[in-house]
Amino acid sequence: MNRFKTVSLSALLVVGMAGSVVAIPAQAQMKDPEVGGAAMYPTKNIVENAVNSKDHTTLVAAVKAAGLVETLEGKGPFTVFAPTNEAFDKLPAGTVDTLLKPENKDQLVKVLTYHVVPGRVTSKELAKMIKAGGGKATLKTVEGGSLTATMMGGKIMLTDEKGGMATVTIADVYQSNGVIHVVDSVLLPN
Repeated sequence: MNRFKTVSLSALLVVGMAGSVVAIPAQAQMKDPEVGGAAMYPTKNIVENAVNSKDHTTLVAAVKAAGLVETLEGKGPFTVFAPTNEAFDKLPAGTVDTLLKPENKDQLVKVLTYHVVPGRVTSKELAKMIKAGGGKATLKTVEGGSLTATMMGGKIMLTDEKGGMATVTIADVYQSNGVIHVVDSVLLPN
């Protein structure tokens, strides 16, 4: 049974407790993939889940240094293209250390918010947008720039404004305030 049928059926579940009837929210019934060896829970927000992923320690440190924790714990919804530690390791030596310095906070915020799109955009919705756009979809980021989404070999690819590319390696990690798609490269704005 596919995930969406399971979610729909789960939304219909009603459990009797102490003589009362309580509906179980569909979101609480979803099962997210593990990320970085940790279970991801659709009832937790983006930050609450990300801090448990051993593959996203650099991203979490950057979010904290940029002062974006409160924002990403907020209502949203947000779609986050979350680079792994290996993605950050692909950057030129010293780049991450430089970005994490307090005097470079504005630049760090710009890079991080370039990975965030307003709204909850699932991989299925993104694939539809790509098809409707003749093979490309343009996503407006919170930073103000744009990402171009395409499909290659059945995988969603993102191209940044500098021509850099990232592959979505784990899609549709649902959060209480959005969705995360894990990517294998850091995307850079102009």
